[in-house]
Amino acid sequence: MIPKPFVLLLLLPTLLTGIQAQAESPAESAVGGYAYRLPHFEKGSRLLFQGDSITDMKWGRKESDRNHYLGHNQVHLSIRGHDESGDYADTDDFIFSTLLSKPKGLAVASPFTDHMVLQRGMPVPVWGEAHPGASVTVRFSARERTAKADRHGRWKVTLEALDGTAEGAPLTIRSGDDSITLRDVVVGEVWICSGQSNMQMGRGAVPELKDLAGTNLRTFEVRRTVAFTEQDQLEGSWKVAGPDSAVAFGFAHHLAKMTGGLPVGIILAAWGSSSIEAWMPRDMTERLPHFKTIMAEWDADAEGQARIRAALDAGSWKSPEDVFMRRQPNILYNAMIHPLVPYGCRGLVWYQGERNTRYISGMPESPWYHRVAGIREYDETLKAWMQRYREAWGRDDFHFLVVMLPGYGQILATSPTKDPRHPAGHSWAWMRESQLAALDLPRAAVANTIDLGDARNIHPKDKAPIGRRLALLAARDVLGRKIEARGPVFDRLEIGDGRLVAHFRHAAELQTTDGRGPAEFWIADDAGKTWVPARARIDGEAVILDSPELADPVHVRYAFTGKPAVNLVNRAGLPAYPFRTDSFDP
Repeated sequence: MIPKPFVLLLLLPTLLTGIQAQAESPAESAVGGYAYRLPHFEKGSRLLFQGDSITDMKWGRKESDRNHYLGHNQVHLSIRGHDESGDYADTDDFIFSTLLSKPKGLAVASPFTDHMVLQRGMPVPVWGEAHPGASVTVRFSARERTAKADRHGRWKVTLEALDGTAEGAPLTIRSGDDSITLRDVVVGEVWICSGQSNMQMGRGAVPELKDLAGTNLRTFEVRRTVAFTEQDQLEGSWKVAGPDSAVAFGFAHHLAKMTGGLPVGIILAAWGSSSIEAWMPRDMTERLPHFKTIMAEWDADAEGQARIRAALDAGSWKSPEDVFMRRQPNILYNAMIHPLVPYGCRGLVWYQGERNTRYISGMPESPWYHRVAGIREYDETLKAWMQRYREAWGRDDFHFLVVMLPGYGQILATSPTKDPRHPAGHSWAWMRESQLAALDLPRAAVANTIDLGDARNIHPKDKAPIGRRLALLAARDVLGRKIEARGPVFDRLEIGDGRLVAHFRHAAELQTTDGRGPAEFWIADDAGKTWVPARARIDGEAVILDSPELADPVHVRYAFTGKPAVNLVNRAGLPAYPFRTDSFDP
């Protein structure tokens, strides 16, 4: 508490630019030891606070931490306490860092624009800003809700669940004499599609997709940028068109066919070269020790942060600045995901992992851009990230559809064998195993791509089947369709008489695509030191395995190489998922 008769003079200096850093609250930390949650004022304003006390003070961070809290669209405020004689009350200056702007009237959050798609069948949150204490009413399709803006001007209403409709209608927001009307709003299925370059890859490069028109598709593409703190706004608008992303378009195109003509809305937030850590909120440092290390290193990187601020100051950037920005931790989440929370949607399609395949385990000391979770750590990292997003949205039913990394022939330098077709190699097989750990969580599915990819090209063009397989999973898990959406899944193993019998689920009419015996099965004895190709034949919903080279096989690895040549499918033509029955370390 600052006793009377203090007068606090707020001097608003130059608007700082750069990237916002994570803050514990809208009241940013203060040099000199204090922080205060201030109202919004126009840049250049001069304001006197007078009164008995200021009671909303709290201890902030020390001056050495200040740079972590200053950034894009922030103002550094100097606040000095003095008595009526003009003398300073003490030697401390109170220096605040907070987000300043012109006093705001009625506004709605940036994901809400003309032509948007609202999620059907579940409560729909709508939020924005207004004058503190103002009453705000949102009306759409005979649904109406009213809320009061809090002391910071923030309001939120939740509309009752809506029925799907392709007929556009207005959504109105009113507060006093102010009003906003969003036109051509429809209701259907909404999904966020995120990840790195293979999610971003345009459909123009995919022959099967480039000429498809797409019906009842709408897209909100999030502008690719970064921020040091969690933002409330982002750039983008809804368009009556399918996404440019090949995977997202294929998914939306097939899903729209399964909804009976209802709209499908895609929110595309993807950026090439990004790690999973780039899409993490800062507070995940409390859950993942490696992320805590990464963020501590990033917070100490004044040069790197200054480089990004300079790029943002310029307003646009090209490589290498573009690559440098998207390879950093946390700051993509802040700018491109956090402003979407808690927009009503079914969930998120995730096509990422290539950036995290540099090492089989752990983080190398250098180069800096390889300081991310390794392949073996990706499983727990992925699950923690999924759970954190569900917490952000406040929904246990927030679905995840993970795209398995397709075939690629890379062998890591640590590999005990340099043969890319050997199951003991340090290949992407281990990353696929980590991705499949997502199935440990409810309301999660993994689209199998083991029969796709390119041994030499990390950006393969065979994206069309991925979209269809994702749509099948969504139709089964979300729309409740009684369809086969998965390929054969390993169930159990019988051992004995010099052979192995691998039993499968989702294996109706188990068959091969070429009429030959099942390929890419390898077997080993109990020691696991020698893996040999197995002779394989189908028996109902099982595959019988043996080899003249191995008298007592015990373990199986299927499709456990970088780019296996698989041929095992079920009646739906969906490929069998890769698996291994051993627990040997790589």
